[in-house]
Amino acid sequence: MHTRRIGDVEVSAIGLGAMPMSIEGRPDEERSLATIHAALDAGVTLIDTADAYHRDADEVGHNESLIAKALASHDRGGDVLVATKGGHLRPGDGSWTLDGSPRHLKAACEESLRRLGVEAIGLYQFHRPDPRVPYAESVGAIRDLLDEGKIRMAGISNANPEQIRQAGEILGGRLVSVQNQFSPAFRSSEPELRLCDELGIAFLPWSPLGGISKAGGLGSGHAPFARIAEAHGVSPQRVCLAWMLAKSPVVVPIPGASRPETIRDSLAAADLTLTAEELAELDAA
Repeated sequence: MHTRRIGDVEVSAIGLGAMPMSIEGRPDEERSLATIHAALDAGVTLIDTADAYHRDADEVGHNESLIAKALASHDRGGDVLVATKGGHLRPGDGSWTLDGSPRHLKAACEESLRRLGVEAIGLYQFHRPDPRVPYAESVGAIRDLLDEGKIRMAGISNANPEQIRQAGEILGGRLVSVQNQFSPAFRSSEPELRLCDELGIAFLPWSPLGGISKAGGLGSGHAPFARIAEAHGVSPQRVCLAWMLAKSPVVVPIPGASRPETIRDSLAAADLTLTAEELAELDAA
């Protein structure tokens, strides 16, 4: 498995996004555990989660607990950087709400520590800006958690360039990651990706395969991904992730998966080399 860096930690070039294993339409626990174990067997050392990745109101942290169980039952579980998040909530009716208050973030971190069964969280990220709370206050809470040793590294999610720079200042240069939506169909985070490249901060695209249909093809307007995939004899998903990896050495995609075969295919993207012409065509798609 090829590697990249988040802060001072070396991780697999592609991580596992675990959200699909805990929200609506999730598989049974046996298949979820098999999926996580397949990722570990293939060399994954980064798993992305959040306390809000659950379906029902009474199961906050379902995904964190699932990951803790999977890691504890695998001999490579101790090698994994678990990245979790706080500041987003799910009332249980399918909606998402926000609470970026320092009080909530600090309490949420304590609960994540308990569920993950660790003394310090490897990477803790502020999940999404809360318009009711000054951004500096929310990131200040993350700084406090870092200073207290509750978390080893700090990141932010769903942030714009101004917020990235502000967070870097508040954290005293210790911002190590930005997790934003980025896919063939959603490219508005290009400025954030470029800024992360400039600053040497890891950029974690969430929902990186969002522009690819469940049937394995591509949505309208993304035919080049399917055509290039056919030329290489691989899936469009693999081409999509290889394209992202080629954008910058700070990019670490975290494709979601709920089946062992899905994450195995995604991980193979690290071994796929696209030509300059192919990359240019995909950039323009």
